[in-house]
Amino acid sequence: MANINDYIQQIVGAAAGKVEIPDNLKEQVLGGLSSSVLGSLTQTASKAGGLDVLKGFLTGKSDAATSEITALAGNLFNNNVLSKLNLGSLAPVLAGLIPGIMGKLSGFLKDQDGDGDVDLNDILASLKGNSGASGLLGAATSILGGLFGKKS
Repeated sequence: MANINDYIQQIVGAAAGKVEIPDNLKEQVLGGLSSSVLGSLTQTASKAGGLDVLKGFLTGKSDAATSEITALAGNLFNNNVLSKLNLGSLAPVLAGLIPGIMGKLSGFLKDQDGDGDVDLNDILASLKGNSGASGLLGAATSILGGLFGKKS
């Protein structure tokens, strides 16, 4: 995985895999789901108190189903994608994928070093994963760099 977009697209692809999306709209729908999820994370992180909300979400301390981050992802998807496409009865099915997708991201960060809290060391360990892959670490660096105006 090269970046956070790839990770989110993998989750979106798995979630949408059982939904029959018309071929001519599939790219728009999957891209819209992915950008809505990423948009909700970055918008939350950039607002006052947002990093704490994001940390609660990514550590699983807040419920993904009722999270404001999930609600924002749903609103972004509805406003930026579903409202522009004529999907009829498929629209609510696609909108219903958002909580499951966000649930896969919730609880992603864990206390990896056993010190009782999630800190930078835990974030780095979680992002590296058991396989030692650096893709998610690069993704996090990319997101954090984007939030603070730096490129990775």
